[in-house]
Amino acid sequence: MKLEDLGFSAWFQEHNDSELLKSTQTARVISVSRNQYMINNEIGEIPAEVTGKLMFNAESALDYPTVGDWVYAEYFDDNTFAVIQKLYPRKAVLKRKTPGKKVDFQLIAANIDVALIMQSLDHNYNLPRLERYLVMINEAGIEPLVLLSKLDLISTDELNEKLTEVRQRTGRKKIIPFSTINGIGLNEIKGSLEPCKTYCLLGSSGVGKSTLLNSLIGENILKTRSVRESDSHGRHTTSGRQMLFLENRSMIIDTPGMRELGNFDIETGLSQTFSEIDEIARQCKFSNCTHEHEKGCAVQKALKDETISRDRYRNFIKMKKEAAYYEMSYLEKRQRDKNFGKMVKNVMKNNKNKS
Repeated sequence: MKLEDLGFSAWFQEHNDSELLKSTQTARVISVSRNQYMINNEIGEIPAEVTGKLMFNAESALDYPTVGDWVYAEYFDDNTFAVIQKLYPRKAVLKRKTPGKKVDFQLIAANIDVALIMQSLDHNYNLPRLERYLVMINEAGIEPLVLLSKLDLISTDELNEKLTEVRQRTGRKKIIPFSTINGIGLNEIKGSLEPCKTYCLLGSSGVGKSTLLNSLIGENILKTRSVRESDSHGRHTTSGRQMLFLENRSMIIDTPGMRELGNFDIETGLSQTFSEIDEIARQCKFSNCTHEHEKGCAVQKALKDETISRDRYRNFIKMKKEAAYYEMSYLEKRQRDKNFGKMVKNVMKNNKNKS
């Protein structure tokens, strides 16, 4: 397998460190589970870890490798183990807020060409959540493609109604409804996957991501679990993030189901996902308008005139407030970490001088 088959394009060739390549090899991270990495290049798949220097210099979770990253790796023991020295620049990166109370970034995947957003046509169908995925994807500058699973559960009229809703809320023309039970839509999905391109499959637990991947790959390499009848929700089947290779030489990154999808640092993602609101907001009287109660707010006027969707407005304001809160908390955390790091380095320097 050549690097080009793994997605190594001209963009990465233009951004390589020729000096570092004298002592390392280029490889791609194909799976991450906690702090354990698997990388792949023309030699094959082997386990890897990051250097102590990379860990010491890392200022946040964004500085660590994630699935899809291209890295400079030094190989040892007859190419059976490697140490990751440095990351290539990222062409794109998917990230979200870490689940729970901690305010930090969690890396999902890097260097993605197309993000596949998957929702099922049952209790999991949730338009505000779909918009959250789109904000994250648009912020990364990645092309989205919406997949609607479990087509066999609804009638044709119900499907047409939901397709209209999704198109109105997302502005996406290409949406693929499908069923792994009767096979409808699977060929269209396969036809959308191009050789040497990297895709990332996103969705909540229970939407059928593992079942779809097994259908695309042609064998049951991923575990699937039964879905609870009470709420149509499944349990987490995928525990880590991993890259899978299809027969047509395309690659799909499988991710665990996301129960939480908090976003911050998403100014571009919000403006692109809610472009109609963003365009009207430029007409507001005040540049710092919150679009909630100010006089001269063009967004409030558009709501009264019903020229924008109230549901989309609510989700826009909710995510905007969340992002502002998380960003403030994150900046405070970064400052505390920076001060602590300075203290540690000063202590180490003083100890070295004493010795």
